[in-house]
Amino acid sequence: MKLDHLAALNAEREARRPAILVTDTGDGTQRLVLETEIDRDPLAEVLRERLLSGKSGIVEAEGRSFFLTVQVPPVRLLVVGAVHISQALCPMAAALELDVTVIDPRTAFATPERFPDVTLLAEWPDDAFARLAPLDRYTALAALTHDPKIDDPALTAALKAECFYVGALGSRKSHARRLDRLHEGGLGPEDTARIHGPIGLDIGAVTPAEIAVSILAEVVATLRRDRIRGKAKGERADCMRHDIDD
Repeated sequence: MKLDHLAALNAEREARRPAILVTDTGDGTQRLVLETEIDRDPLAEVLRERLLSGKSGIVEAEGRSFFLTVQVPPVRLLVVGAVHISQALCPMAAALELDVTVIDPRTAFATPERFPDVTLLAEWPDDAFARLAPLDRYTALAALTHDPKIDDPALTAALKAECFYVGALGSRKSHARRLDRLHEGGLGPEDTARIHGPIGLDIGAVTPAEIAVSILAEVVATLRRDRIRGKAKGERADCMRHDIDD
């Protein structure tokens, strides 16, 4: 790998931007393709598929053989609320190789004893986000506290950063009130339409663990749908979601 390509890949990795190094195995020529340049590349369709899988490897195209070195940012799940659902959600998300962080300023809930082996920030969301890498399109956010003072700022930040998934716990009535607050705060209907609320796929979930499963299923479905189908920003999956009564 040429030093300039290595430096460019490192820069993209640091900025949490995906990129693919294309190497012609026949003559050794290389080109670095950034995500924003894929549509203009001769191997556009193959490159999009590889970004979806995140896997490097050899592909055959145009009668030639290419090795694709695929670099994608690790998918992050920011869980706002150190609640029972979060306790069930974190180990499941870790098993899916998601980079999980729990954020909650309520120190009685945000304790290492309740969340072992999890990055835990006992801070308000705005303060926590200032210390983390910037929110981006490889970040999912689940707001689970039911407390507008905590959830609303987190949802606003995630929507403005165009996180690929933004979900919020609550019944349809509480979600309607949430939308009113966010609109009063300056967000438009097109922005708030991206919120998955009530959060999670409709699997009839009742227990915290079942709700956690429904949330993770929706996160994965949104991630794969957005990456492979190239859906327009803000479009949501056509699926039912479970309600949680007030």
